[in-house]
Amino acid sequence: MSWTVNGIPAHPLLVHAVIVLVPLAALAAIAVVVWPAARRWLGIGMPILVTAGAISTALAKQAGEWLEERVPDSTLLQKHTEGADQLVPVVIVFLILAWAYWWWMRRQARQSGEAGSRGRAVSIVLGVLLAVAAVGTTADVIIVGDAGAQAVWSDQGDWSGAGS
Repeated sequence: MSWTVNGIPAHPLLVHAVIVLVPLAALAAIAVVVWPAARRWLGIGMPILVTAGAISTALAKQAGEWLEERVPDSTLLQKHTEGADQLVPVVIVFLILAWAYWWWMRRQARQSGEAGSRGRAVSIVLGVLLAVAAVGTTADVIIVGDAGAQAVWSDQGDWSGAGS
């Protein structure tokens, strides 16, 4: 399969979806954990947004592997690809926690008041895990994206503006 769009490698295009969707999904996840009104307002939208981020991550990785076979190898490229390999399981954990939290909170809402201390404890633990996964996944996306940008742009000259 050719991972190109109009003759351009699809990887840099797909990466834009990742860098928008994953942090947006992270913000939505944190919002539903800390703000009950956001939980009601976003509803199933939060885990769907996380799913879109996970799918875009998987597609960007596939396109990146295709592109990796066609560009010169470098230590910067290796750093980027190793980071991408580590990002996938992190995104999967975020995805699982998002759906688990949504399902659990929906279940708790249906039981209205019967939750008890065990139900409340599970809600808190799932919420904390989801928030940590949201922050961690976003941090990983930034780190992997920066490594990719360094791999592409590091030998293209000084972009700092110091020479102007």
